[in-house]
Amino acid sequence: MPFHSFRSFRSLFAATVLAATGLSAWADAPVRIDAPWARATVAGQQAGGAFMRITAQEPLRLVGVTSPVSAHSEVHEMKMEGDVMRMRAIEGLDLPAGQTVELKPGGYHLMFMQLQAPLQAGTEVPVTLQFTNAQGQHLELPVQVPVKPLGHTAGSGHAPAHPAHGPHGAQH
Repeated sequence: MPFHSFRSFRSLFAATVLAATGLSAWADAPVRIDAPWARATVAGQQAGGAFMRITAQEPLRLVGVTSPVSAHSEVHEMKMEGDVMRMRAIEGLDLPAGQTVELKPGGYHLMFMQLQAPLQAGTEVPVTLQFTNAQGQHLELPVQVPVKPLGHTAGSGHAPAHPAHGPHGAQH
């Protein structure tokens, strides 16, 4: 195995271990995930959202997400178009090297659709984030995302929980 390939594998392995254990220190890992959380859902709700801060050590692009809690998961954005807030899936989200990109209510976020069961506060959602780098290589990063109560917000300076994120009633 060439040294470069071993180093990339070692970095990806370190990122996987760090993400799985919830640690924020990242040594030479290619991606750092901070403060991940998902909003609890209610019975019958078919969609839910997850949020976090992502910092890439090298330019990356978040191109997908999978989770066993839903039949389909996507990277989404919410933005104002005229007087209407619209939510839609995006093909990818650029992550410039060394810059933190925040996935938050009312902005970029992860969307879980066709939930298998309600997301219960106090549990964790297994999520696999999918990235590509400038060379077109694919990286996957498993993350355990804690589920917070319905009224939870990310903290001071963050947008409050958005009730339209319930049954996925926002326009696309």
